[in-house]
Amino acid sequence: MSELGHEGAHVHEDAPVLPLLKEGEGRDKVLFLDAFSGVAGDMTIAALLDLGVPLLVVERAIAALPIEGFHLHRGHAHRSAIVATSFDVHLESEQPYRDFAQIDAMLSSSPLEDKTKELARRIFRTLAESEARVHRMPVEKVHFHEVGAVDAIVDIVGAAAAFTYLGARVVCSPLPMGRGFIRAEHGMLPNPPPAVVNCLKGVPTVSVDLDVELVTPTGAAIVATIAESFVRWPTIAPDRVGYGAGKRELPDRPNLLRAVLGSTHVSDVAGGSGSHVLLEANVDDMTGELAAHAIEQLLEKGALDAWTSPVTMKKGRPGLVLSVICDASAESEVTKALLAETTTLGVRRLLATRTERPRKIVTVATTFGDVRVKISGGPFGPPQIKPEYDDCAALARKANVPLREVIRAALVAAAEAAAT
Repeated sequence: MSELGHEGAHVHEDAPVLPLLKEGEGRDKVLFLDAFSGVAGDMTIAALLDLGVPLLVVERAIAALPIEGFHLHRGHAHRSAIVATSFDVHLESEQPYRDFAQIDAMLSSSPLEDKTKELARRIFRTLAESEARVHRMPVEKVHFHEVGAVDAIVDIVGAAAAFTYLGARVVCSPLPMGRGFIRAEHGMLPNPPPAVVNCLKGVPTVSVDLDVELVTPTGAAIVATIAESFVRWPTIAPDRVGYGAGKRELPDRPNLLRAVLGSTHVSDVAGGSGSHVLLEANVDDMTGELAAHAIEQLLEKGALDAWTSPVTMKKGRPGLVLSVICDASAESEVTKALLAETTTLGVRRLLATRTERPRKIVTVATTFGDVRVKISGGPFGPPQIKPEYDDCAALARKANVPLREVIRAALVAAAEAAAT
């Protein structure tokens, strides 16, 4: 279903080739989509492939769908002396029009991995809802016309599979909007097209003095669905960079989508710097149940740790200080959760840095079952070995034995594994 090739580019035989990314290698990292020339579905997949996501990830996802009459082509293209990856869907036969209900049912019943399936369905719903607002019709009956061809299905499902495989948080730059008019199946449309504008509700955009469609409906739906924030450039330390090529040449910029995978361990905010942020709020009118629930929500939103401390507040009232430590990149979401889940009217913040022991998770076999064990090393004395509580508690309940027996077995197994 796929073929490899080159598009007007010569790649030196001795050019360095980065190893492919492993599944989940983007966890705890940020994937920044630098859309200085816009975004389309094929550019998104191409950039992720160039970054190091295996082509097989996309191929397997597409092979899980009951669609045919096409083949995939991965190639290379020169854009301003940058050799980028290109990705195309070549049709071999006419494709039927499909409405949203048909596509959603096809995805729902497919054997796609659950996270990929859920993301692809959300992207298609974003696209369908935008089209429905344009045509004033029910979402389920929306026919996608030119964006509903098989290439849109490939782009959305392939991108969903690649994002899921990588596992990174996605941040995108503001999107450039061209001007003028474009020709569509039903006539001339203002640029950017109405479906694109509807998809990008709440997404920052910038004007570009080009009579070119820079953001396609499929690209808009992908970015609007998966990106958690939009900034010109996030505070990251880049690890890898990939370039996805668009199909046309632009007069004032390379037609590329840049994908940057990086770590978020530096923050330059309010004249200071720190890898983490300490957030605190004082409350004197919140029950213990609400405080416990707030801590759970804060941890879900990215807090590394959260706790409460009893204090005496003004007028002698007993109260709590709810404290949260989080990575600088998660500050916005954690602050929102702190304000939403507590009765505080304000949150104070302090920049902080942490010295951390390097750590890894290993799985050891015990007589009770497999247990994940966290091992912390570094030049800080003997390693610390700690079995995961939830694993041990579940096995203790299953075997009807004291928890400490499972923990002891996991420690012994971890020590034996370290000695071999």
